[in-house]
Amino acid sequence: MSSSDNNTREVLKIKEVFSNLQEENIEKIQKIINSSVKPKLRLNMTTERPSCKQVIIPINSGNIIKFMSNSSNHITNINRLLKNIKSDCKAGYIQSEKSGIIIITDKVASILDLQTIEKYVKNSNQIDVENVDVSQLPQSKSYLKIIGLSYLIENTNTPLTLNVAETILKNNHIFNNILIASSPRVIKISPKSDMAIIWLDIWNTQSGTNVKDLINRCFNVGSFIAMVCRVNMNPSVPQCKKYWK
Repeated sequence: MSSSDNNTREVLKIKEVFSNLQEENIEKIQKIINSSVKPKLRLNMTTERPSCKQVIIPINSGNIIKFMSNSSNHITNINRLLKNIKSDCKAGYIQSEKSGIIIITDKVASILDLQTIEKYVKNSNQIDVENVDVSQLPQSKSYLKIIGLSYLIENTNTPLTLNVAETILKNNHIFNNILIASSPRVIKISPKSDMAIIWLDIWNTQSGTNVKDLINRCFNVGSFIAMVCRVNMNPSVPQCKKYWK
């Protein structure tokens, strides 16, 4: 519908409501209505969101220089191997970092893609295989909190410590495949409260799978029922958990 059609419909509506209104007054009301409708503000973003279309391979600096000297051939060979395993993923280019190389792809690499690329890099004549680490997708830190815990260990006067918190995480199956990014922190909810919170940083995939599997999960700690909750934080930068700090 054109803007002229919209204006006509607005005029007719005003005349229906205010039948005795003069034409000049109708125009004034129409201008007021139009001026009150403001377009939504659009912000031009200067940075893109973190991409997981990358394969990170940690290697030492000497190997980086040797490998990058023949990068165009490496891309051709990697794409040939990906095609051989009938992968939809294609490598675009390679960039070097201080502690390794990053192969940029057009899709998120599967586990088989990662293994294929890693095997190629390790078998390259220009690489010392002993200095090549496991290939992986970018990861980021996600922040969680565990609530519903007593600040004092049950049936004792001993407060919940870092060691006890780590034991709690180790003994509960929901954390079996979770990698802790830093030591958990134990905080009393308030000076007068007898309850505590465990603050937790974990390594998460860019798709958020690890966090999704934990959010709102409950588990037993003695006679208490603890719950894992999300903590809203600023978006993080993709990292490799082994060396991108």
